Amino acid sequence: MVEPFAGGRWFERGVDGTECLWGHVKVWQPPGRLVLSWELNCQWAYDPGQQTEVEVRFIPEGDGTRVELEHRLLERYGDKAEQMAAALGGEGGWGNILALFGRTAEAAA
Repeated sequence: MVEPFAGGRWFERGVDGTECLWGHVKVWQPPGRLVLSWELNCQWAYDPGQQTEVEVRFIPEGDGTRVELEHRLLERYGDKAEQMAAALGGEGGWGNILALFGRTAEAAA
């Protein structure tokens, strides 16, 4: 979930109601742009001292919308940067998540 304002939380809520904070909203510019802090460490645990950025852009294209996602500042993971880039770019990473969002949006249309 993303709270729709700069400074808002970016978090996951479990079926039992527990929340896991992932980061915060840095830029909220609907309908075209969203920038989030990603505050998860290499063990996928919340760590406010470990921040990278995720920028999502929504670009009108024909009858639809192209979504571009950039996860940057991975060098902040130091010697684990390549490992994190591989995990985020691999199976189950951002590409898979965007595909799931796309299928959900198409089903709702």
